[in-house]
Amino acid sequence: MTTPQELDAAVAGQTVVKRFLANLERNGETEVVRWQDADGEWHGETLAELADTAARLTTALREHGIGKGDRVVLMMRNRPEFHAIDLAVLLCGATPVSIYNSSAPEQVEYLVNHCKAKMAIVEDDGFLARFDAVRDQLPTIEQTVIIEPSADTDDSIVRYADLLAAEPADLAAAAEVGDPTDLATIIYTSGTTGPPKGVMLSNRNVCWTLESVGRSMREQAQIDDLAGMRHVSYLPMAHVMERLLGHYYLLEFATQVNCCPDTAQIAAVASQVHPHFFIGVPRVWEKMHAGVAAVLAADPEKEKAFNDGLAAAAPIADKIAAGTATEEERQTYEFLDAVAFSTVKGLLGLDQAVICISGAAPLSADVMSWFRTIGVPLSEGYGMSETTAVLSWSHAAKPGYVGRPATGVEMKLGDDGEVLARGGNMFEGYLDAPDKTADTVDADGWVHTGDIGEIDDDGYLKIVDRKKELIITAGGKNISPANLEAALKSIPLVGQACAIGEQRPFVSALVVLDPDASAAWAAARGLSGPEASMEALAQHPDVIAEINDGLVAAMSTFNQAESVKKVTVLGEEWLPDSDVLTPTSKLKRRGILTRFADEIEAMYAG
Repeated sequence: MTTPQELDAAVAGQTVVKRFLANLERNGETEVVRWQDADGEWHGETLAELADTAARLTTALREHGIGKGDRVVLMMRNRPEFHAIDLAVLLCGATPVSIYNSSAPEQVEYLVNHCKAKMAIVEDDGFLARFDAVRDQLPTIEQTVIIEPSADTDDSIVRYADLLAAEPADLAAAAEVGDPTDLATIIYTSGTTGPPKGVMLSNRNVCWTLESVGRSMREQAQIDDLAGMRHVSYLPMAHVMERLLGHYYLLEFATQVNCCPDTAQIAAVASQVHPHFFIGVPRVWEKMHAGVAAVLAADPEKEKAFNDGLAAAAPIADKIAAGTATEEERQTYEFLDAVAFSTVKGLLGLDQAVICISGAAPLSADVMSWFRTIGVPLSEGYGMSETTAVLSWSHAAKPGYVGRPATGVEMKLGDDGEVLARGGNMFEGYLDAPDKTADTVDADGWVHTGDIGEIDDDGYLKIVDRKKELIITAGGKNISPANLEAALKSIPLVGQACAIGEQRPFVSALVVLDPDASAAWAAARGLSGPEASMEALAQHPDVIAEINDGLVAAMSTFNQAESVKKVTVLGEEWLPDSDVLTPTSKLKRRGILTRFADEIEAMYAG
């Protein structure tokens, strides 16, 4: 087992840039970035080509005054230019800081001023307008660069294309500018409970994490070389998970990043790319699962055959994962895969997947088991910005658990069950907030995650819920809303859920219809037009009755005090980056309580 000390030694003196140059020597001709043009045609760039672009940008950024210790804010979608830009900022000895594309002008003002950014690099006029709206309140910004200018873009804004005309910098010399203590990035938290905090991640944090996950991939998934392995990049680059998997992996391992700038196109891109790695929040996996179920529901005969095959394959899949399957059982599984599962995996684009991970919230054990049964190697992982995205993961997944501690990470539970962790991936603190840092990191270096957990006899971690999100009912009962919500989403018609109960006599919930499942339900009953809309179906007595029937089974593993007693069905899907969901689809509970105050009060009336 790799020790924290071994990882410390492996990354001593290293920076992200130095590790990139080592990767460049190994994999310079590997295609590492791919993107689609307006006509849907794919284009690619090798690691050597990316390095040349970054070298030119480094010279240009220096000419515009960017140097060691400066900060540059980036606001752009998942697009190829991001990778060279981010790398060039590091080559200048500066720190790139991505901000969410949804940030309103006042949020831009706060973030830019908080990190004292010297330059802003934006995608287009739409993003530029957010900066222009507060230009007078951004005293530290000396220059703004735009990637896609229009005929109306002000002449004072630097064009990205002009930066590429610079002579390439000497990368080896540039790599000596930074050191392990320099900040590789600053990740801003969502700010749902106050102003966003700036999580400072150093070069050492990132290098240590890359060394850790590299060893995990080799030891657990038997992947000796990640070069060229495909990843679909669609989460915001301001999110630590996408920065790690969709950018730092590329710099370290030469993985291939396939850019998906529009989250509505995830399924379409995945079906074209056939990724080896696929990461998603639970809602992504739930929508895939519901989509397949909806297609099967249109043909009851095929649906029955598939489900019969699924039931036969499930125990065999478990034995195969455990290495205890007989040759006869393997042949049975291979037959079922050939006649049913392989087609589904191909349609999802996951037929070549090697590692699939769900994170950010609990995933239903049934959904995970479904994917694993059809041969998609789905597991759950756990981490946070403050731990450089990584805390626990195991390729040998156990439904309901988020794996064992990551390679080199020390983990324990506090007296109240809070998950505590320590290792080289733990952040350097919150920017200009030593008091908040002290609240999170204790004197012995343990990061207090704010999550309540349980560890089983095999060392697997289960997350119960956020300490601050535990519901305390009027009767004084502490209840985990996340586990209730995961159970509610096991009801076929339910796509999203939010448990309610703080200082209430019982627990209730808002549930949102799943678009695919509800459409299939309507089609099976001959409903069409307005009467088949989600809004209409949410009021349909048969839909409500079916969900209430499903509620009984969903709550069967919870005791009486914990169980959801009433639900209100909603017919408008909650969308990411809104007043009810974060950009990564986590619930904004305050926003939900505000928007649906009347519906909630109605459940407790009388």
